[in-house]
Amino acid sequence: MTTERENPQTTAPPAGSGKRALLGRLSWGLADQAASSISNFVVGIYVARSLGVTAFGVFSLAWVTYGVVLNVSRGLATDPLVVRFSGVPDTSWRRAVARSTGTALGVGAALGAACLVAGLGLGGRVGPAFAALGVMLPGLLLQDAWRFSFFAAGTGQKAFVNDVVWGVALVPAMVVAARVGSVAAFVLAWGTSATVAAGYGYLQSGIRPRMTLAYGWLREQRDLGYRYLVENVSLSGAGQLRAYGLGAIVGVGAVGAVRGTELLLGPFLAVLMGLSLVTVPEAARVLRRAPHQLGRFCLLLGGGQAAAALLWGGALLLMPDRLGELVLGGVWHSAAELIVPVTIGVAGAGLGTGAAAGLRALGAARRSLRCQLFASACYVGGGLGGAVVAGTVGSAWGVAAATVSGSAVWWLQLRSALREHHLNPIPEVRTS
Repeated sequence: MTTERENPQTTAPPAGSGKRALLGRLSWGLADQAASSISNFVVGIYVARSLGVTAFGVFSLAWVTYGVVLNVSRGLATDPLVVRFSGVPDTSWRRAVARSTGTALGVGAALGAACLVAGLGLGGRVGPAFAALGVMLPGLLLQDAWRFSFFAAGTGQKAFVNDVVWGVALVPAMVVAARVGSVAAFVLAWGTSATVAAGYGYLQSGIRPRMTLAYGWLREQRDLGYRYLVENVSLSGAGQLRAYGLGAIVGVGAVGAVRGTELLLGPFLAVLMGLSLVTVPEAARVLRRAPHQLGRFCLLLGGGQAAAALLWGGALLLMPDRLGELVLGGVWHSAAELIVPVTIGVAGAGLGTGAAAGLRALGAARRSLRCQLFASACYVGGGLGGAVVAGTVGSAWGVAAATVSGSAVWWLQLRSALREHHLNPIPEVRTS
């Protein structure tokens, strides 16, 4: 392993051009997430309307399991890529992408096999959905890795096109799944279309994922990768534990109700997730060019997302029952009861993402890991404790309180990290 100090920008660009470039990258992040969310939204809505709340609960269990595996891949493969290889020369980026995407593909193959075996062993309603997910994981994770690779290079338009290809491929796959009419069929349709987009990502980049170099990538990025792995898995694992626990305490229908409310917040969550694709690269650029502006950038980012979440939740409260039933069918009535607490929870998460982006840009992996472990423990405790006390509604309020508390810890840690950075700035070191 060799290290080199890079200064990709020796002269500051004009202020206007820098702002236009930033807005352009943010816009592509939003457009890309909109394209990605449409496919997920369509699948979720169809399952909710056509197969009922129980089948939707089964689909949601498979969905949160995918979220855990996705975060394993991001922690080991693409998060270090984004932190260390955003805005670097093309040669360095291409070498890193070959290893990073190979790592994502390897994670998908290994954990997909485990998921397939577990699904075959479970049987019943849940087993086939998990088996189908296991088959599709390599393609799903590789497609996600291409998206982050393109944003690291500042070419978000390629990620957008890739997600459009996914959406187009989803249409015929959905037609076939509708004829079968099972949760597993829709999981296969969703994953198959993602695999098509993953193949197109290879054509876009001209880079072949190198699974044989995955071990070297993990070794070189271990100072960040393993901490980000624990951090990411604690986040998605908390959601999985809450979903499983809620299903055991209240019933699988409760999981479907929570997921239904999240679908109602789908357009805003698409914005939140779209921004998350570019916030860390942008925070890293701010840190290199104007370190004193990083705190303000993070505050504007987090505060704006929290305010937008509250506005969207307020609009949902005014939604007529007729329109809600049109969107979610029979899931609407149980989901509508959760709008207020889920909105507060999403606003808290949006506020915290601003601080999280700052800690990632600073490379303060230890601090961000502590924050995420605290937030995840609160999430599980609040979600399951609330379920015991007051069922599905109690679980939603418990999660809302936990998310707001976790956001406060993120901001306290960012303030400390910024103070340390100003007192003892360390030149950025990149792995090549």
